[in-house]
Amino acid sequence: MTQTTTQSSDSRVTMEGISWESYERLLDEVGDGHVRLTYDDGRLEIMSPSGRHELVKKVIGRIIEAYGDEVNIPVQGYGSTTFKSRRRRKGLEPDECYYVQHFEAVSGRIDLNLDLEVDPPPDLALEIDITNASLPRQPIYAAMGVAEIWRYDGNEVTSLHLSQGEAYVEAAASFAFPKLPMGVVSRLVRIGLSSSQPAAVQALREWIRSGKVP
Repeated sequence: MTQTTTQSSDSRVTMEGISWESYERLLDEVGDGHVRLTYDDGRLEIMSPSGRHELVKKVIGRIIEAYGDEVNIPVQGYGSTTFKSRRRRKGLEPDECYYVQHFEAVSGRIDLNLDLEVDPPPDLALEIDITNASLPRQPIYAAMGVAEIWRYDGNEVTSLHLSQGEAYVEAAASFAFPKLPMGVVSRLVRIGLSSSQPAAVQALREWIRSGKVP
């Protein structure tokens, strides 16, 4: 077992040789606690996100939701719901996730127990990569078929698209929101962090109403 802890950053513990049954028991014990579990074929990472981590994801989430409202794109958020596949021996909780293209497939669902053997994966997941994860998460997203990841590296937000079902490549535009440039998203995030979340949302609305949307 290894542990990595940095002041004002995410705290991570990684373990090897963890069975699927142990992973599921730990999920039941943790419940909706303030930790994230990432599992990949026997390797388990337990992460406690920092305050800055949570602030960034909330800023980006509010931008996504406000944009959908402003341009009439239905967006269904599923937060940090656990997505797992026993067959693939993989599982994780996104920082945030959204159904956009598959909105109709999950709208009206009153439970969060999505089965990826039957239900579609989220169309968009957020990854706040302020600190390096001990256990790579992109291969897990790829195995589950998540089409797009928005990755924040501490400065910029980039859109990563799943290519041929195998790996993620950086793209100039979002799958879910092709008319929302990632440069604009990054600028709005900086506003949200340096000022406030409402200021970021207001800046987004002003940008849309200025007619600058492609």
